Amino acid sequence: MRTLFTGIALLLTAAPVFADSPDASFFKDAAAGGMSEVELGQLAQEKASNPAVKAFGAMMVKDHGAADDKLKSLAMSEQVALPDGPTMMQKATKTKLDLMSGESFDKSYIKGMIDDHKADIKDFEKEASDGKDPQAKAFAAATLPILKHHLHRAEAIAKSSGIQ
Repeated sequence: MRTLFTGIALLLTAAPVFADSPDASFFKDAAAGGMSEVELGQLAQEKASNPAVKAFGAMMVKDHGAADDKLKSLAMSEQVALPDGPTMMQKATKTKLDLMSGESFDKSYIKGMIDDHKADIKDFEKEASDGKDPQAKAFAAATLPILKHHLHRAEAIAKSSGIQ
């Protein structure tokens, strides 16, 4: 009888299998990245000198904020604990940008958004095609067009502003 109770207790306290899967890693990385995009977008709205960069920052806050809300709900249903904020590297990027202003801010922010969105698109494409969890795959696939739009918009701002 004691063995039965021990077995039941172990089953009840065991971490969900999904929590350590590659899909869980995708959720955690996407959550940290999304929170960083929102914070940097808020910073762009405050510090950018180019109205197009300010508008891009507002789009980041709106779009990534909405995606973060969906991700939080999905992660909760999958029993995946998401990070409380951006990674240390993402925080360092914000600190660096916070020290800039005007044209130097605009240039660094847009260059960073281009690089970041290229990496995000690769990660989301990988999850959409290779993910094991159907909900994670669906989230990645649904978010990809938004990320691609962000990349195209950032590239257009860079081109029109002479940012290379």
